[in-house]
Amino acid sequence: MSWNFLDVFDVVLNGLELLGSRSRSTSDRESLNYDEKPGKKESKRSRYFTEKVSVVLMVLAAFSFFIVFKDPLPVENYTQTLVVTSLIGVGISFVVFFILHVMELYYFKSIFKLLLFSCSVMGFFISVVMYIYFRSGWFI
Repeated sequence: MSWNFLDVFDVVLNGLELLGSRSRSTSDRESLNYDEKPGKKESKRSRYFTEKVSVVLMVLAAFSFFIVFKDPLPVENYTQTLVVTSLIGVGISFVVFFILHVMELYYFKSIFKLLLFSCSVMGFFISVVMYIYFRSGWFI
């Protein structure tokens, strides 16, 4: 009869797994009280976190838009410049949304919260791109 070392090793490991799972399951049963419902995981974020972030972003966007549009803008290619800066801001917003989605932080319980947060982020990044474009002097 030919004995293979790996077959013996496999039998020993299976025995250890069986013993380990039996002792683990009894300790799990003792620690759980089946009469009580498991506790609900509490969120670390406050109740109105999404709304607070959205309001802060909208206030910053409004302030930035005010700074950009308080003086007259250059007349040359005015519409084209606004469209391009808006598209750049929306593109940056989509990158932020994708990163939040990958990190599993882009989850909302209602469509209102989704729209509020998404529109405020897009408005913020559009205003930041316009501020950088018109007030920095790099592109004009």
